[in-house]
Amino acid sequence: MPQPFKIGDRVSWNSEAGRVRGVIKKVMTADFHWKGYVHHATPAEPQYLIQSDKTDHVAAHKGSALRRLRSRPPS
Repeated sequence: MPQPFKIGDRVSWNSEAGRVRGVIKKVMTADFHWKGYVHHATPAEPQYLIQSDKTDHVAAHKGSALRRLRSRPPS
């Protein structure tokens, strides 16, 4: 099983517009409301709030949707 992500990790994920990169801002370990939906999270399967490098948009994703990137600030 891969190591869980933590705040400050740089990650990427697929979106409708293509691959997006960002930084994890918060780790959610309990169910939470986000943009009109209930997102299910547990300590064993957390969800992550990630801020996009390009747009500052914040998205919520499960760890399985994320790919860890090398720690390097955006250019």
